[in-house]
Amino acid sequence: MDLRRLAVAAAVLAVCAAAAEGFDILQILGKHDEFSQFCKLLNKTHLAGDINRDRTITVLAVANGDMGHLTGGHYSLGTIRHILELHVVADYYDEKKLKQLSHGATAASTLFQRSGFAPGMAGYVNITQHRGGKVTFIVDDAADSVKPVTFVKQIESHRYDYSVLQVSSVLSSPEAEAPVAPPAPVNLTELLSKKYCKSFAGLLAADAKAFDIINGTKDTALTLFCPVDAAVDAFMPKFKNLTAKAKTAILLYHAVPDYYSMQFLKSNKGKVNTLATTSVAKKDYTYEAQTEADTVTLDTTVTTSTVQATVRDDDPLAIYAISKFLQPKELFKSKKSEDLAPAPAPEGPKKKKTRKKPGSTSAAEAPSDDEAADGPAADASADDAADKAGAAPSLLARWVTAVATATAAMALAA
Repeated sequence: MDLRRLAVAAAVLAVCAAAAEGFDILQILGKHDEFSQFCKLLNKTHLAGDINRDRTITVLAVANGDMGHLTGGHYSLGTIRHILELHVVADYYDEKKLKQLSHGATAASTLFQRSGFAPGMAGYVNITQHRGGKVTFIVDDAADSVKPVTFVKQIESHRYDYSVLQVSSVLSSPEAEAPVAPPAPVNLTELLSKKYCKSFAGLLAADAKAFDIINGTKDTALTLFCPVDAAVDAFMPKFKNLTAKAKTAILLYHAVPDYYSMQFLKSNKGKVNTLATTSVAKKDYTYEAQTEADTVTLDTTVTTSTVQATVRDDDPLAIYAISKFLQPKELFKSKKSEDLAPAPAPEGPKKKKTRKKPGSTSAAEAPSDDEAADGPAADASADDAADKAGAAPSLLARWVTAVATATAAMALAA
């Protein structure tokens, strides 16, 4: 194989790897210091997560010196989010497309229009191409005295997927700038007790650490999967055998530090990080979320649970009742490790047992406190085996994909 073929194969693999990394608006803008304030507000309002989860999208970023009244403390966080939503166009526009607009103008929908807070056409942005290549943006309901903002430059784009552009100033809209009432306080225990999850609410209330962490997250961004009462009752014999530390971890395992609407859960799949992921050192505590036949399932590799009902779905808090108690592989034996375990070797001739005197068991043979610290499957070697067993098929798949891609590249270069 010559160097030219190797170079072509490497290039193809690099492109594939880059495409698989996904879109992260904070990472893109983080490369440019001049957008630090815009980036900070995207993160603070949790709009960055919505942007990353979308596809075919254009972000109109504003430099620090052009943020104007948006950073002066004039608006509540809810209002700032609405204004920022005007800067997220639900379509793909790069510099080339902007300067080749059909009829020289178009109206594009934004995330503010999708939010449900924009009456009529208030969530649309009018894009106009002018002589000399100048392109401007103005919100449909902008006052007559408001001047359009101007396209400055293209920051980054991935064709037909996402585009990040710089504009000269903040878009203005009376509807987006209207005051937003703060959300009414939510009593988490009361909410869970009223709908499907009274037993789980009792477990949370009895664990001060888990309750404080979950309750302290609900006003920023939280998705909570609460097992129905029957599921809690079925799991209680195992739960009672866990240590206090493991009980806290498994309760936090049901909470996700992000807001996932039902629509998002049904249209996406992948690994879900939990509050246990960030609270327990050197432990994974994740599971896979996916949709099968319009039913959302959560697979921990130990148990598979389904979403049975929506308790609450109102940004920034979502609560869903699930069919089974989620059991992490960090505490219980994984189904995958059992499926992939080798068959037991045939038994040889039985040896005559020798009797031992009472009390002759050595310290090495006795289970230590650490081995039983976290529950039925706290043995580190069992965890490692389960992780390796789960990772083996995906690793093989990646190698097969890489070889196939490289082969195709070499064929093209031949």
